[in-house]
Amino acid sequence: MFDFLDHYDLLGAFWTTVQLTVISAIGSLIWGTVLAAMRVGPVPVMRGFGTAYVNIVRNTPLTVIILFSSLGLNDTLGISLGATDFKVIGFRLAVLGLTAYTSAFVCEALRAGINTVPVGQAEAARALGLSFVQVLTLVVLPQAFRAVVGPLTNVLIALTKNTTVAAAIGVAEAALLMKQMIENEAQLLLISAVIAFGFVCLTLPTGLILGWVGKKVAVKR
Repeated sequence: MFDFLDHYDLLGAFWTTVQLTVISAIGSLIWGTVLAAMRVGPVPVMRGFGTAYVNIVRNTPLTVIILFSSLGLNDTLGISLGATDFKVIGFRLAVLGLTAYTSAFVCEALRAGINTVPVGQAEAARALGLSFVQVLTLVVLPQAFRAVVGPLTNVLIALTKNTTVAAAIGVAEAALLMKQMIENEAQLLLISAVIAFGFVCLTLPTGLILGWVGKKVAVKR
Protein backbone atom coordinates (compact mmCIF):
# COMPACT_ATOMS: atom_id res chain seq x y z
CA MET A 1 0.00 0.00 0.00
CA PHE A 2 2.81 2.40 0.87
CA ASP A 3 5.26 1.18 -1.78
CA PHE A 4 4.90 4.39 -3.82
CA LEU A 5 6.49 6.36 -0.96
CA ASP A 6 9.86 4.78 -1.82
CA HIS A 7 10.02 7.04 -4.88
CA TYR A 8 9.78 10.26 -2.85
CA ASP A 9 12.02 11.92 -0.28
CA LEU A 10 9.39 12.21 2.44
CA LEU A 11 11.86 12.61 5.29
CA GLY A 12 13.80 15.25 3.36
CA ALA A 13 10.61 17.25 2.78
CA PHE A 14 9.69 17.18 6.46
CA TRP A 15 13.28 18.04 7.38
CA THR A 16 12.90 21.18 5.26
CA THR A 17 9.65 21.90 7.13
CA VAL A 18 11.47 21.53 10.46
CA GLN A 19 14.26 23.85 9.29
CA LEU A 20 11.74 26.45 8.15
CA THR A 21 9.94 26.21 11.47
CA VAL A 22 12.99 26.43 13.72
CA ILE A 23 14.75 29.26 11.90
CA SER A 24 11.54 31.26 11.48
CA ALA A 25 10.63 30.68 15.14
CA ILE A 26 13.97 32.04 16.33
CA GLY A 27 13.69 35.07 14.05
CA SER A 28 10.07 35.66 15.06
CA LEU A 29 10.91 35.48 18.75
CA ILE A 30 13.67 38.07 18.37
CA TRP A 31 11.74 40.47 16.12
CA GLY A 32 8.50 39.93 18.05
CA THR A 33 10.26 40.82 21.32
CA VAL A 34 11.60 44.01 19.76
CA LEU A 35 8.12 44.89 18.51
CA ALA A 36 6.63 44.25 21.96
CA ALA A 37 9.27 46.53 23.50
CA MET A 38 8.34 49.21 20.97
CA ARG A 39 4.64 48.89 21.74
CA VAL A 40 5.12 49.40 25.49
CA GLY A 41 7.99 51.88 25.14
CA PRO A 42 7.92 55.58 26.02
CA VAL A 43 8.79 56.83 22.49
CA PRO A 44 5.61 57.72 20.52
CA VAL A 45 7.19 57.12 17.11
CA MET A 46 8.30 53.61 18.06
CA ARG A 47 4.91 52.85 19.63
CA GLY A 48 3.22 54.00 16.45
CA PHE A 49 5.51 51.90 14.26
CA GLY A 50 4.97 48.80 16.41
CA THR A 51 1.20 49.25 16.42
CA ALA A 52 1.01 49.87 12.67
CA TYR A 53 3.28 46.91 11.87
CA VAL A 54 1.29 44.46 14.01
CA ASN A 55 -2.11 45.62 12.76
CA ILE A 56 -1.10 45.58 9.10
CA VAL A 57 0.82 42.28 9.11
CA ARG A 58 -1.72 40.38 11.24
CA ASN A 59 -4.48 41.33 8.83
CA THR A 60 -2.52 40.49 5.67
CA PRO A 61 -2.81 36.90 4.35
CA LEU A 62 0.41 34.93 4.77
CA THR A 63 0.27 33.89 1.12
CA VAL A 64 0.45 37.54 0.07
CA ILE A 65 3.50 38.11 2.30
CA ILE A 66 5.29 35.00 1.00
CA LEU A 67 4.57 35.90 -2.62
CA PHE A 68 5.74 39.47 -2.02
CA SER A 69 8.96 38.09 -0.54
CA SER A 70 9.58 36.18 -3.76
CA LEU A 71 8.05 38.29 -6.53
CA GLY A 72 8.56 41.68 -4.91
CA LEU A 73 11.92 41.39 -3.20
CA ASN A 74 13.66 38.89 -5.45
CA ASP A 75 12.15 39.21 -8.93
CA THR A 76 11.48 42.96 -8.84
CA LEU A 77 14.14 44.38 -6.51
CA GLY A 78 16.78 41.69 -7.07
CA ILE A 79 17.21 40.91 -3.36
CA SER A 80 18.61 37.39 -3.02
CA LEU A 81 19.76 37.48 0.64
CA GLY A 82 23.30 36.49 -0.30
CA ALA A 83 22.38 33.34 -2.22
CA THR A 84 22.73 32.40 -5.89
CA ASP A 85 21.00 29.00 -6.00
CA PHE A 86 17.26 29.24 -6.71
CA LYS A 87 16.33 26.76 -4.00
CA VAL A 88 18.40 28.53 -1.35
CA ILE A 89 16.97 31.91 -2.34
CA GLY A 90 13.43 30.52 -2.07
CA PHE A 91 14.16 29.00 1.34
CA ARG A 92 15.63 32.23 2.73
CA LEU A 93 12.81 34.36 1.35
CA ALA A 94 10.28 31.95 2.87
CA VAL A 95 12.01 32.28 6.24
CA LEU A 96 11.90 36.06 5.89
CA GLY A 97 8.18 36.05 5.08
CA LEU A 98 7.30 33.60 7.86
CA THR A 99 9.36 35.59 10.36
CA ALA A 100 7.77 38.89 9.37
CA TYR A 101 4.30 37.39 9.70
CA THR A 102 4.70 35.31 12.86
CA SER A 103 6.54 38.04 14.79
CA ALA A 104 3.31 40.08 14.88
CA PHE A 105 1.59 37.29 16.81
CA VAL A 106 4.61 36.80 19.06
CA CYS A 107 4.51 40.52 19.81
CA GLU A 108 0.87 40.43 20.88
CA ALA A 109 1.41 37.34 23.04
CA LEU A 110 4.37 39.00 24.76
CA ARG A 111 2.49 42.25 25.22
CA ALA A 112 -0.25 40.32 26.99
CA GLY A 113 2.41 38.76 29.20
CA ILE A 114 3.89 42.18 29.97
CA ASN A 115 0.46 43.37 31.07
CA THR A 116 0.34 40.55 33.67
CA VAL A 117 3.40 41.93 35.47
CA PRO A 118 2.30 44.15 38.38
CA VAL A 119 2.90 47.83 37.65
CA GLY A 120 4.42 48.24 41.09
CA GLN A 121 7.42 46.10 40.13
CA ALA A 122 8.30 48.36 37.20
CA GLU A 123 7.80 51.46 39.33
CA ALA A 124 10.03 50.06 42.06
CA ALA A 125 12.72 49.27 39.50
CA ARG A 126 12.56 52.81 38.11
CA ALA A 127 12.75 54.18 41.66
CA LEU A 128 16.05 52.31 42.03
CA GLY A 129 17.39 54.21 39.03
CA LEU A 130 17.06 51.56 36.34
CA SER A 131 16.49 52.75 32.79
CA PHE A 132 13.53 51.65 30.66
CA VAL A 133 15.66 49.05 28.86
CA GLN A 134 16.95 47.67 32.16
CA VAL A 135 13.47 47.51 33.66
CA LEU A 136 12.18 45.72 30.57
CA THR A 137 15.02 43.20 30.23
CA LEU A 138 15.72 42.52 33.92
CA VAL A 139 12.29 42.76 35.54
CA VAL A 140 9.39 42.69 33.08
CA LEU A 141 10.33 40.40 30.17
CA PRO A 142 11.57 37.45 32.27
CA GLN A 143 8.18 37.29 34.00
CA ALA A 144 6.30 37.98 30.77
CA PHE A 145 7.97 35.07 28.97
CA ARG A 146 7.11 32.72 31.81
CA ALA A 147 3.48 33.82 31.66
CA VAL A 148 3.03 33.28 27.92
CA VAL A 149 4.66 29.91 27.25
CA GLY A 150 1.21 28.54 26.39
CA PRO A 151 0.29 31.26 23.86
CA LEU A 152 3.76 31.13 22.31
CA THR A 153 3.37 27.37 21.95
CA ASN A 154 0.18 27.96 19.97
CA VAL A 155 2.04 30.43 17.76
CA LEU A 156 4.81 27.87 17.18
CA ILE A 157 2.31 25.17 16.23
CA ALA A 158 0.57 27.59 13.86
CA LEU A 159 3.97 28.47 12.36
CA THR A 160 4.71 24.78 11.75
CA LYS A 161 1.50 24.45 9.76
CA ASN A 162 2.00 27.79 8.03
CA THR A 163 5.25 26.56 6.49
CA THR A 164 3.08 24.80 3.89
CA VAL A 165 2.52 28.22 2.28
CA ALA A 166 6.21 28.23 1.29
CA ALA A 167 5.27 25.72 -1.40
CA ALA A 168 3.81 28.67 -3.30
CA ILE A 169 7.34 29.87 -4.11
CA GLY A 170 8.81 26.43 -4.77
CA VAL A 171 10.35 25.57 -1.40
CA ALA A 172 10.67 21.79 -1.30
CA GLU A 173 8.82 21.16 1.96
CA ALA A 174 6.03 18.73 2.82
CA ALA A 175 3.18 20.55 1.07
CA LEU A 176 5.05 20.79 -2.24
CA LEU A 177 5.93 17.11 -2.05
CA MET A 178 2.27 16.33 -1.35
CA LYS A 179 1.28 18.27 -4.48
CA GLN A 180 3.79 16.33 -6.57
CA MET A 181 2.67 13.00 -5.12
CA ILE A 182 -1.01 13.73 -5.81
CA GLU A 183 -0.19 14.68 -9.40
CA ASN A 184 1.75 11.45 -9.97
CA GLU A 185 -0.17 8.90 -7.89
CA ALA A 186 -3.83 7.90 -7.68
CA GLN A 187 -3.74 7.80 -3.89
CA LEU A 188 -5.28 11.09 -2.76
CA LEU A 189 -6.65 9.96 0.60
CA LEU A 190 -3.59 7.92 1.49
CA ILE A 191 -1.18 10.72 0.57
CA SER A 192 -3.21 13.24 2.56
CA ALA A 193 -3.24 10.91 5.55
CA VAL A 194 0.54 10.43 5.40
CA ILE A 195 1.26 14.16 5.23
CA ALA A 196 -1.28 14.90 7.97
CA PHE A 197 0.30 12.23 10.18
CA GLY A 198 3.70 13.82 9.61
CA PHE A 199 2.46 17.19 10.82
CA VAL A 200 0.79 15.59 13.83
CA CYS A 201 4.14 14.01 14.71
CA LEU A 202 5.70 17.48 14.62
CA THR A 203 3.04 19.50 16.42
CA LEU A 204 1.65 17.12 19.04
CA PRO A 205 4.95 16.52 20.92
CA THR A 206 5.69 20.25 20.70
CA GLY A 207 2.38 21.09 22.35
CA LEU A 208 2.76 18.45 25.06
CA ILE A 209 6.36 19.31 25.94
CA LEU A 210 5.93 23.08 25.94
CA GLY A 211 2.63 22.73 27.82
CA TRP A 212 4.51 20.89 30.56
CA VAL A 213 7.26 23.52 30.51
CA GLY A 214 4.65 26.28 30.77
CA LYS A 215 3.21 24.75 33.92
CA LYS A 216 6.66 24.38 35.46
CA VAL A 217 7.81 27.94 34.84
CA ALA A 218 4.47 29.73 35.38
CA VAL A 219 4.70 32.69 37.75
CA LYS A 220 2.77 31.98 40.95
CA ARG A 221 0.87 35.09 42.03
